[in-house]
Parts: sequence; C-alpha cells; structure tokens
Amino acid sequence: MKKTRLLSLALVVLLCFAMLAGCSGKNATESPIKVGILGCHSGEYAVYGLAVKNGAELYIKQLNANGGINGKQVELIIYDNKADNTEAITAFTRMVDEGITALIGDVLTGNTLAVVAEAYPINMPMITASATAAEVTYDPDSDTVYSNVFRTCFIDPFQGEKMAEYASEILGAKTAAIIFETGNDYAVGLRDAFVAKAAELGVNVVAQEGFAKGDVDFKSQMTTIASKNPDVVFCPNYYENDGLIVTQAREVGVTAPFLGGDGWSGVSAYASAADLEGSVYCSAYAPQSSDAVKKFEADYEAEYGTDTLNMFAANAYDAAMVLCNALTIVEGKGLKAGSEEYKQAVIDAIRDNSGDLKGITSDGYSFDEYNNPIKSAVIMRLKDGKEVYDRMF
Repeated sequence: MKKTRLLSLALVVLLCFAMLAGCSGKNATESPIKVGILGCHSGEYAVYGLAVKNGAELYIKQLNANGGINGKQVELIIYDNKADNTEAITAFTRMVDEGITALIGDVLTGNTLAVVAEAYPINMPMITASATAAEVTYDPDSDTVYSNVFRTCFIDPFQGEKMAEYASEILGAKTAAIIFETGNDYAVGLRDAFVAKAAELGVNVVAQEGFAKGDVDFKSQMTTIASKNPDVVFCPNYYENDGLIVTQAREVGVTAPFLGGDGWSGVSAYASAADLEGSVYCSAYAPQSSDAVKKFEADYEAEYGTDTLNMFAANAYDAAMVLCNALTIVEGKGLKAGSEEYKQAVIDAIRDNSGDLKGITSDGYSFDEYNNPIKSAVIMRLKDGKEVYDRMF
C-alpha cells in the first residue's frame, strides 16, 4: 500500500510539473507585442502629442479587445518627451531597452528628426502621424532614404505647394505675404515650398516676416505686411501663434484672408470668430465625412472627450492601423520579435501591404519612394468660429 501511495504521489507531482511547463510554454508564445508611442504629452504642444497618443491608443485598445494580433495583445510603452529633443532621444533609448518592436511617433518635426537619427542605425520600424518635414524620411545631402521611417501625414512641401495653388486658383491671389517662425523646421519647410510654387504660378510674394520661438508680439511684422496690402497671408505656424498673429494682424489693419498648414488645427480656440473668418488651412482629415469617420469620432469622444479630437488623432489612428497590419503579417511568419529579420519584415510589410487599408484619412496607404503617403488634401475653412470642411483639393 505504501509503495502504491508513493507511486501515486510521484505521478501527481510529475503531472503538476508537466502542467506548469505547458503553461509556461504557452505564456512564452503569447507574450505581448510591445509598441512605443512617443510625443509631447505636456506643455504648449500637448494638443498635438495627446491627439497622436490617444488616436493610436484607441485603435490598439479596439484591436486588443477583438483578440489582438494572432492571439497576442499589443502592449504600449508610452513616454512624454515634453517637446524636447534630448528628452525624445532619452525616451526612445528607454523604449528600445524595454523591448519595443516598433514606434509610433515622434510628433513634432524637430523631435522626430532627433529620434530618426537614433532609429535608422538600428533599423527600428517607425511611423509618424504628424512630422511633416521632408527630411524626416529623406536626407537630400547624402541622398539617403530612411527606409525604416514612414508617415501617415502630408509632407511640408506638399502643404506649402497646395496652399500656393489654392491662393492662385481658388482665391485668384496675385500677391502674398508670409509670416513664419525662423528656425522651426515645420514653418520653414512650408514657407520654402509656398515661395517656390507661388513663383511658378505668378503669385508675387511681397513680404516675408520672421519671428523667434517664444515671441508673443507680432505687431511690427504685421504692420509691415499691412503696408504691402497682400491678397493673402500665408502663416505656416502652430495654432497658438497663428491665433495671436491673426488677432494682431486685424488690429493693425490686415484684411486679407490667412492660409496655413495642418498646424492650424485647433486654431479656433485661440482667436475670435470674426478675426478668423474666411481663413483656410490644409488638412488630412474631414470631420463627419463618412460613416467610418463618424464612428471613429464617436469612439474617440467616448474615450477621451473632444479637446484633442483633430486631424492628428485621425492620422494616428491610421498610423496604428498601418503598423498593426504589418505586425499581423510578420507575426504569421513565426519570426523572433525584435530580431533584425523581424524588424525588416515589419518595414517591408508597411511599405508593400498597406495599400488596401481603409483608414480615417485615406482609402489606402500606398507610399512613394520616400515613404510618404499618396493621398489627397482636405481644405478646412474657418466659418462662424468653427473649422469646417471646405473641399478636397
């Protein structure tokens, strides 16, 4: 009897070890897929960073609720870079140490360029929803395409060119003035593209006025512009500065309509309806334009409210969609997460397998030779204090 009991006990112990080993193996194969989200979640540009974070997070929450990727959950590693380049690099390094397989971000152009310099040498898959400088994916000095970096937003030249075309073709402008933040990659990129396209179209740029980061008094620049009496004023800056500039422009007698890039999204909270009336800006997102967009907006509002429901949130939702589609393809290949082969496969899948994705801001994400999306522009107009859809252009 004793021998029988001992044998039975031994079998029970062995069975327990076998079950534990089986559970351990199962957990190992179903470990989460780590994805980084990096951006400015506090400070003066938080409306951009939080929109990107929330939009990407919303998509991934919904994906996880529906079973994740091949049974695996996507774990988000989120850092706030406070709109500082050094903070952005430090945060990215931490994310890599924590085992991310890909990055959604960064948000501001300058921060993104800093991160690209770290991500490119290690071939980390990276997709930004908001960094618009052409140099984010391509270095013209060395003729290098950063093959690991993609975006779901427009590039600065595209936006600058579109607004020059809109000024000429839609508004019939013959003269234009520009006010921009010197030293800001985003503002300078849009300015340069606008000037070049305006010259092609016969629109004479009669004044170019610069200001420094942190300036809040723009009356001197706007007085100079007022003296030139331009047909339009191109203002390729971020919404807080844009609101102050428009307000002060009206105070010194500038009556021309203002034109801007996607940095204008949210400007309606920073100037009066009367001062903004008739201004337009280039965007990638048309609110309430389809059932899919309406569902996204309802889901976003339920989760985060409306304060950051803007183009950047929509672009980020699409960025997460593009990335997770690529991760799904790669996970099906059985590659080791984080390996060089895995990272390259994610990059290949983003580039080659995103064309049929139905996003919030595009009916597919085909990429050009510089990893920029091929998609139409949305023109938004300021009307009665609201930012409303004007047309595709």
